Amino acid sequence: QVQLVESGGGLVQAGGSLTLSCAASGRIFGINAMGWYRQAPGKQRELVASITSGGSTNYADSVKGRFTISRDNAKNTVYLQMNSLKPEDTFVYYCNADVKTQSGPFYYTGAFWGQGAQVTVSS
Repeated sequence: QVQLVESGGGLVQAGGSLTLSCAASGRIFGINAMGWYRQAPGKQRELVASITSGGSTNYADSVKGRFTISRDNAKNTVYLQMNSLKPEDTFVYYCNADVKTQSGPFYYTGAFWGQGAQVTVSS
């Protein structure tokens, strides 16, 4: 019903930049908050940044001043601009969105996840 497709991961040297994109598609009747999380093998997923439908943002302390989250509501897309990358930013990054969708005759709001994008920062 709803798919989130990420793009933009890759390998970058320390100090470099990457931009992640995540586009939502399917039966979408509205999107509330969108966000980016990251996860290391065997560890819990942690919030990196989030943005409300109105544009209010929230960041993890570890990325404040280096990462910027934005969204294009017309395209149902969220972005994460990552600057001054460090080796400790090496994770799989997942996008998340709270989407109002439809199943049969019923409308509901559910949390949907992207497939994950590997970001590797070399020292």
